[in-house]
Amino acid sequence: MTNQAIQVLQGPYITNTYGGGIQCQGPTRNFTPYVTGTASAQKPYEPYYWDPVYDVTDNFGAFDADGNPTGDGILDNPGDIIFHKKTRTGQKDNYSIGLGFSMTWSTPTDKKLQDLCKKAAASNIQLMQQAHANKRLDFEIARLKNCGELMQKGIMFRPGTEMAKICADVMVIGKNAITPHRHTIPSPSVSESRVSESAADLGGPLRSR
Repeated sequence: MTNQAIQVLQGPYITNTYGGGIQCQGPTRNFTPYVTGTASAQKPYEPYYWDPVYDVTDNFGAFDADGNPTGDGILDNPGDIIFHKKTRTGQKDNYSIGLGFSMTWSTPTDKKLQDLCKKAAASNIQLMQQAHANKRLDFEIARLKNCGELMQKGIMFRPGTEMAKICADVMVIGKNAITPHRHTIPSPSVSESRVSESAADLGGPLRSR
């Protein structure tokens, strides 16, 4: 006698972690296929055997009313084998196979807590995306400021090098070069010009040694 059993083990809920201590457990589907099989055989395998046929004649041992010999209920030749006949044994090899699967579906019982956890997870993801955007903005502004200040001082990477692409999109307009322009110089009028008629205005006499 052989006993076979299929055991289905329930797995834990799938837990998703979103950071900030937010963890949500989702439904779990367990699919367990199985295959069972048995085989039995007899050794040595003998499909036929020779069955002896015994002599069961009973013709002598007594006489009838006319004095003719007749049987007395005792075999005339007990144990004698007349011939052997071929007889099937009925021996067979037995094989069996079983195919199947077991399936379970596990879901949380409180859907409200599931919805709250999903809402908190979505909010936390948006917060992380905004923090990433802020970090990106700070990086780009710092790159713009540093590249611009260095370009004003005439410091930059050699064009065509690998690091030149860091400041390739930075432009400094009207700071590192003088743009073409014109100035008008007004001429003074006659009333504004000063004419001196006194020799004292020319200073003291010159002295030489």
